[in-house]
Amino acid sequence: MKDFNVAIYADGASVEGMVEAKSKWPISGFTTNPTLMKRAGISDYMSFAKDALKAVEGLPISFEVFADDFPTMKKEAEKLAALSKNVFVKIPITNTKGESSAPLIKKLSAEGIQVNATAILTYEQVKEVADALSPNTHNIISVFAGRLADTGVDPIPLMRKSQDLVNQYPQASLLWASSRELLNIFQADNLGIDIITVTNAILEKMKMIGLDPKKLSLDTVQGFHKDVNALGFSIL
Repeated sequence: MKDFNVAIYADGASVEGMVEAKSKWPISGFTTNPTLMKRAGISDYMSFAKDALKAVEGLPISFEVFADDFPTMKKEAEKLAALSKNVFVKIPITNTKGESSAPLIKKLSAEGIQVNATAILTYEQVKEVADALSPNTHNIISVFAGRLADTGVDPIPLMRKSQDLVNQYPQASLLWASSRELLNIFQADNLGIDIITVTNAILEKMKMIGLDPKKLSLDTVQGFHKDVNALGFSIL
């Protein structure tokens, strides 16, 4: 398997999926979010968090706050951070009203809470978070490169510029979030991005790394032929 300099985190909200990722791939940490928890059918957040912490065995893991007001976010962040020293608390860059969470991030960082600032899509947001982080702490700045790409905008320039900035802040690591394909790992690695988070479905494609294109072409045609036979009908 190819060695990457970028740290690879597994993105998901299934404890079983976390165990699988850790056993099959070169995983350095884990991320979760409310949308993934909804898809996984999580009904008890704290029970899930405790089970996940056992599964990841000390590797970094990010849990997100649920509240939309900053005072409640702060209480939730403190409760999540108290679960374990390897917890990073995900704070969205704004609430639903578009109000910046940078002041809250500054307070949490000053308390020594490891923050994962999330849902970031602009350089200005990266800078705002980086400036809010206390020295001698460990934090993550998650830029949603994949979601930016969904708008038709190449995320590479933003990620390159953001990494250059984050390199000036020892207390922060830049994370390429919302990955869409295996190629994103190579792109992040080539740019010198600190971390990339990907789903198990994308990680599963690691087995394709290095495949001969000609053989892959043949495999594709053979797959089509197999599906044709399964259809049970013909054109003529």
